Amino acid sequence: MYAQIIVDISSEALDRAYTYRIPEGMTVNIGNKVSIPFGISNAYKTGYVIGLSDTVDYDPERVKEIKQVIHDAISVKEQLIELASWMSVEYGTTFIQCLKTVLPVKRTVRKNARRIDPLLRYANENDELHDLNVEQQTAASTIVDGFRACLGNDTTAVPRFLLHGITGSGKTEVYLHVMEKVIDSGYKVIMLIPEISLTYQTVIRVSTRFKGRVAIMNSKMSIGERYEQYMKCERGEVDILVGPRSAVFAPFDKLGMIIMDEEHEGAYKSETAPRYETRDVAFQRAKLSHCPVLYGSATPSTDIYTKALKGDVKLIELHRRAKPGSSLASTEIIDLRTELQKGNRSIFSERLHELITEKLEKHEQIMLFMNRRGYSSFISCRSCGQAIKCPHCDVSLTLHRDGILRCHYCGYEIPAMNKCPSCGSPYLAPFGFGTEKLESLVNKTFPEAKVLRMDADTTKNKGGHEKILEQFRNHKADILIGTQMIVKGHDFPDVTLVGLIAADLSLSSPDFKASEKTFQLITQAAGRAGRDKDSGKVIIQTYQPDHYAIVLSSAQNYKLFYEKEISFRKLMGYPPVEHLMTIQLLSKDEDMLTLICTKSAESFKKDCALYNAEFIGPLNATVYKVNDIYRKIVYIKHSGHDIIIQLRDRFSALVRDNDKRGFVMLNYDIQ
Repeated sequence: MYAQIIVDISSEALDRAYTYRIPEGMTVNIGNKVSIPFGISNAYKTGYVIGLSDTVDYDPERVKEIKQVIHDAISVKEQLIELASWMSVEYGTTFIQCLKTVLPVKRTVRKNARRIDPLLRYANENDELHDLNVEQQTAASTIVDGFRACLGNDTTAVPRFLLHGITGSGKTEVYLHVMEKVIDSGYKVIMLIPEISLTYQTVIRVSTRFKGRVAIMNSKMSIGERYEQYMKCERGEVDILVGPRSAVFAPFDKLGMIIMDEEHEGAYKSETAPRYETRDVAFQRAKLSHCPVLYGSATPSTDIYTKALKGDVKLIELHRRAKPGSSLASTEIIDLRTELQKGNRSIFSERLHELITEKLEKHEQIMLFMNRRGYSSFISCRSCGQAIKCPHCDVSLTLHRDGILRCHYCGYEIPAMNKCPSCGSPYLAPFGFGTEKLESLVNKTFPEAKVLRMDADTTKNKGGHEKILEQFRNHKADILIGTQMIVKGHDFPDVTLVGLIAADLSLSSPDFKASEKTFQLITQAAGRAGRDKDSGKVIIQTYQPDHYAIVLSSAQNYKLFYEKEISFRKLMGYPPVEHLMTIQLLSKDEDMLTLICTKSAESFKKDCALYNAEFIGPLNATVYKVNDIYRKIVYIKHSGHDIIIQLRDRFSALVRDNDKRGFVMLNYDIQ
């Protein structure tokens, strides 16, 4: 037997593994730390086993032997290698790919680069812990007790907690108190956030409260800057790492707690291989480090809430707002069909227009939510009916105010045209609208108002979202318009009105989670209003006023929503009731993709029948072509997790058998 061993634990060195013979009688497993003779001098070095094989590609006589397996306490590097091994099996990706995800790329920061995170420029003096109310104190004590039960007791099961609190209930304050207790005990904390722009104020509070003890990561940092933050953790220079999903791999040697704020957010799901779910990876990391995991949300995912009801996760609830005098905003659902019948063709209902005018007169602040960016959704020809599409993707181009048509999938762009490319007609017209057009209409309708817009276009530069949020907090604007970036995790005391321009957009998406995502969006948006002593008002504009996601988000009734949603999931056999494996097949050759998919699916149906699993497909993906690559999808449903994994591997083997020349690439997603 032979082992593939790496000496330098950094993702850029992973392709340079060295092969060593495993001596007779020695037991070696992936992830083991070993002592090996290395180089011309054969000096003994420490390496890590990343693979095992029965053969070697060159003369076996030239292969050196492993000296010994080092059986000291498991190091953080061994933990991360073991975590990568688990991810490889769970998400159907090569072990090397998973290692490259888990281990940071070694890069240096330019000598003259500014190393202070831009977030800290806006930090306020709020570094003293606030007193907790009774609910918060009970929550913090329960979580800290779980942490202490893990100390020095490897036989104790790793506890998981779900902190379910209404918007404004003070979950962040509970996090801060728990962090302090963990750090005072000599342990470290990973705090996961979906993305900086969604939890900007939370990051500021943690950074300010624990000054000099926090490393921060965000997507706008360069690779070198992110690596520097990782090294601060490895060298023990900080006690806390705050960052998005990749922060779960922080090289803390004494990890005492993983906190996952806004655990329901879709940003926690990796969109590239390995397509890992951070919620599950965090639990695996916690088991390896033997520490608790704390999930927090006002609108928990059905997955984690189901586990809480089963007792696998301890449920802790906060039922009231933490700030004295603050209460949940009152809500009104506006039926846009009725508005149209009254002759109102504006995007503002009469009630929303009235309230915006009233709040502006009182110098109170307003947030308007529109979950679509751009000036117009698409341009269509009134003569032939054809929409102007991206030549590389199966989607329409979006019109922006600068007169450019852009693809939001591949980045293709062209100037807006005067004639239809299909029939030559000059009768081209924009349809639909996004945040950019909303901003234009607000400026036209309320010319006295100062307006800011926050979406992917206005925040693409480094520090963009922080600048906009600080301007709004400092009353440099009366109205903040934006996508979901503006409606989650922010606390603006003077916002008394939130308007959801088209609250039901997400209900139309071809996703079994459409109702759940809509409920979460509306509930989170409504939670931005009236967070101080002034009462708040929320206007929900919709064409589906009777849909349970709309009605129950208006009432902020999560439990009743969960009951209705889980009934639907049980009826249809969707997660979390059953497991769903989505396999995406991609190829630049459309004909070969169709042939290979069809042949593989026909054979695979027999395997599914043996396990009583449901198989659907192959189907064209919702967006069939992206960047000149065609995409088909198959689905496998079964209640057994291990069976789903076996069936995935069987289908993959069939595809490889039918695709000897490598036309097709596979992506996997398990829910």
